[in-house]
Amino acid sequence: MELIPVSKDIPILNKVPVVKRVNNNSSSLIQVSNEPLQFQQNPFIEANTKEVSLSCLKQDCVIPVFAKDNEKTIAHQEFIDITNDCVTSTFNRHHISKPEIRISHQIKGRTPEAIHKSAKDLLDYERTQYFERMAFIIRIPSITETINGNKLSLIVGGVRAYNRENLYSKKSFEKFQVFIGFQNMVCCNLCISTDGFSAEIKVSSYGELKAKIMELLQSYKMEHHFKSMQNLTQYQLPEKQFAQLVGRAKLYQFLPKQEKLEIPQLLINDGQISTIAKDYYQDERFCKNEDGNINLWDMYNLFTSANKSSYIDSFLNRNINAFDFTKSISKAINDGSFHWFLS
Repeated sequence: MELIPVSKDIPILNKVPVVKRVNNNSSSLIQVSNEPLQFQQNPFIEANTKEVSLSCLKQDCVIPVFAKDNEKTIAHQEFIDITNDCVTSTFNRHHISKPEIRISHQIKGRTPEAIHKSAKDLLDYERTQYFERMAFIIRIPSITETINGNKLSLIVGGVRAYNRENLYSKKSFEKFQVFIGFQNMVCCNLCISTDGFSAEIKVSSYGELKAKIMELLQSYKMEHHFKSMQNLTQYQLPEKQFAQLVGRAKLYQFLPKQEKLEIPQLLINDGQISTIAKDYYQDERFCKNEDGNINLWDMYNLFTSANKSSYIDSFLNRNINAFDFTKSISKAINDGSFHWFLS
């Protein structure tokens, strides 16, 4: 069964121009525009994911159930629709884009009529599927801001991973992740903070899920998050110090557990650290400047770019950790305190 390609709701007119170095940061608060933001569409997560439309989930996928009582789960499309309703209600005067949906880990099946057929002889209507993991974002492109020449758009999204559920038991609380933050439209990296993230929402009904999502959207401090990111442009690392950080990050993977508890957590894996080191020299948007220095906003984007190779179920935790880690570096630079990754 082939996946149905999603249709874009915002046309791609031109590529976003690459801005390597812009020093004048916007001093205004969040900008609201009546015109939808137009940008080059890149995936917000890559790894082993594919893009699907909402209609594909609704029409071409079966809904998993809890095996012991045959009670249905809250389906991916229902999660998206509930979130979309919350976004529309919260930002009712703004343009809301259609969801961008990424899926992975296809679970295949077949109809009872095809029980005796070999896999190669199955007809399309005899095949069934659902996807174990799903992530999506919904943009509010009329709410934007600029940091270091990078246009940011407000987004809301979520992650659902059936591998975190015990589908072999009776129906119980179901787990969801929901977030609100910004997307860097130059590279489509997500910029999410702890305040805009619910790591594990446990619910048993649509109403509970909607209430939890509304609670997150209404408590999110948009301007505080933006200013925290903007502040990263004020600090930079020289090449020698950045090399020290990369080397320490490689060593961090092999530290004893007790030692890891005493230093800032870093969830980026070894392969992603290598990507960050490569992009420090080669990335046209966030590489070092001519003196070998890199500001922390650019370094943060190197981290979030590398994180696109994460699987759906670890993607958000690593993204939030990248921001927290970068803030810990800026704090150490600002007050001259000890930081293991810079020592």
